[in-house]
Parts: sequence; structure tokens; C-alpha cells
Amino acid sequence: MKKVLVLGGGFAGVDAAAHLRKKGYDVTLVSDREYFYIYPTSIWVPTRNVEFKDVCVDLKELQQAHGFELIIDAVSSISYKENKVTLQSSKVLDDYDYLILAMGASKMKPQGVENTLSICGAPEQSLLIREKLDALIEKGSGKIAMGFGGNPKDTSAVRGGPGFELMFNVHNLLKQKGLRQNFELTFFAPMPEPGKRMGPKALKMMDTFFTKLDIKKQFGKKITHFEADSIVFEDESKLEADFIMFIPAGNGHDVVKNSDLPQNEAGFVKTDDYSCVLDENGEMTNVYAVGDVAALEGYEWRAKQGHIAEVMAKNAVHNIDQRDNGGFDFKGYNEHLNILCVMDSGDGAAFVYRDEKRAFMIPMPFIGHWLKKGWGFYCRNSKLGKIPRIPGM
Repeated sequence: MKKVLVLGGGFAGVDAAAHLRKKGYDVTLVSDREYFYIYPTSIWVPTRNVEFKDVCVDLKELQQAHGFELIIDAVSSISYKENKVTLQSSKVLDDYDYLILAMGASKMKPQGVENTLSICGAPEQSLLIREKLDALIEKGSGKIAMGFGGNPKDTSAVRGGPGFELMFNVHNLLKQKGLRQNFELTFFAPMPEPGKRMGPKALKMMDTFFTKLDIKKQFGKKITHFEADSIVFEDESKLEADFIMFIPAGNGHDVVKNSDLPQNEAGFVKTDDYSCVLDENGEMTNVYAVGDVAALEGYEWRAKQGHIAEVMAKNAVHNIDQRDNGGFDFKGYNEHLNILCVMDSGDGAAFVYRDEKRAFMIPMPFIGHWLKKGWGFYCRNSKLGKIPRIPGM
């Protein structure tokens, strides 16, 4: 039985481990935390719509459900040429036939970013955001600014959707408490048209949404740094805020940057369309990179998302199995590139979709919120094998 080492316990890593076990491989999964975190539904932790435990799935439960070996430890270094992975505990893993990198990405670190909190950062930050919001609600008024940044070296490494969702949910929470008129809400981003990658119709609808909800906008100004109570822009203007939620753009994983793996300019692992790392001669290696750790090639509007990570993981497992059985029916991720999300507002949602042929946003008042809630239930229980996976999801 061939051995596969999977690094990462997120969407890509968990799916890769589960699919590998179904194919009969001996699988070891390494994760630096003890749980799988459902980031898409973590937007409700700060507004107390769900508890932190509701968006966590114990990796030991997933281990029992799928039968892989589990190591809770951080990766310290990788040498794909030496077929060796070293963990923070100094443990060396070198007894594997294939290596799947699914470690996610690091974050860009603009000056003063410690004065902000991110809904897409370390999971515990969602609880800190909740504390900040609770304090402002107790005070009864305040200024809240939320936004995200981009990576000029890799435009796919941006994650703005959760920022929009959290802002809309905070608006709804303040409205429910009868305090909305006492708060100034501002969304900021350095690009002139944040959300443009969702398509022109979605961009126009988002603009209408901001106006309707009286959410101010600060777009198109480069952020120079953050202070304790403000965002400072390139023209030296400031956006004052009692609380700043900022989602930094993704950047190549620090361990990858210090490795011998081929990388793009931003430090993401370069692969072919089949998610396989190629050597200097263009030959396939025994290493695959899936999810946010990988350099995503393709359309200008492409974006790193959980469902794309899952497609990459499933295809990588298929491709490994093909190689081991003498087949060449490899599957790539590029044809599956799209933007797909249910953008929640707390009392409704909008369905967003874009691929190379079309782009649209459909408002879903009320029912949309419960549709996303239902997806959270599906995600948890399908990962645990308690309910069947829906084809394509």
C-alpha cells in the first residue's frame, strides 16, 4: 500500500485525505491545529449568530470517519528534492510515496496590521472581533471600518467576500438592537472597484446595497499603514474608526518560500493544471499542491475559494491513482475555475456566480440566509461522512 503525506487540515487537506483513503492509500495528515475550521460560516461568530464550536470539526472525528493517521504539529521545512518534511517538533517525515501540499497561505503584513483583526485570519480572531463589537454595542455608538487588501504579485490571492458579509451582518445586528443610527459604518479597499471580479452586474448591485444600507465607501486609495484608531492612505488622509476589521491579501506560505519548491513571484507553489509540481526538466514529481498554497493560473478574475480547493484535491487524488495504475486520464482544475458563493447579510443573502461565460448576482431575501445555514450543516456532516456528498460540491 503506497503512502501519502498530506500537509494541512483545511478544505483541501481534509478532502485529499478522505479521497485517498477511499482509493486505499495509507494516509498521514499533518495539521497545526486540532480542528477543521469552516471559514465561510465563521462570519456569524462575531455577531453571536453561531458559537465558535459550531464552525469547528474535531480532526480526530474526521480521522475516525476516514481512517487516516493524524499528526498535530506545524511544518518547519520542506525539501521536495530530498523527499523530506521536518516538523516543528523536529520530527522528520520521509517515508512517503507522494506529498500533497495543502497548507494554505500566509498573509501580507502591512505596517500597523496589529491594530486590526481579520475574519479570515487565525480562527480565534473571530472571538476577538466579537469582543470588540460587544464593547461598542455596550457603549451605544461608534465608528466601524471593514475592508481588505490585494497582492499586486498575485491577484488571485484576495478574499473580500467575507468582509462584505461581516459588514452586512453587523449592519443587521445593529438594526435589530435599534442602534444602527448611532454607528458609522465604512467599507474600504485600495482598488477602485472592489468586488469587480464578481462581474459588472454584481458590482452595480453591491453599490446599490451600500447606498441602501447607508454604508460609506473609501475605495481606490492605497493603504500606507494602520494606526490604533485609523487607516492612513497614500494621500495622507485618514479614516478614523473605533474598530478596524481588515483582511490582508494572501501571500506565499513562509515554509514554501524557504523551500526548494518552484514558486511564482508571490511565493505560491507552481504546478501544472493537474496540480502536480514539475521538476526543472518539466517532468512530474511526486509532489502535488492544492488549495491556497498553490499558484492559481487562469482567468484574470480567478480567486482562491474553498470549493476550488476541494476540486483540486479530488483531482490530485484521481491523478495519483491514474499514475499508479498506468493511466493517463488526468484531470485539471482550470476548467472548473469559477466564483461561487452565497453572500450572507444576516437577514438574507445574494447568490453570486461567475465563470468564463457568465457572471450574475441573484438577491435571495430571507431564504438566502437559511440556505447558507443549511450549507454549513451540509459541510460539517458530509465531511464526517454522515450524509452523502452532493456531486459537484
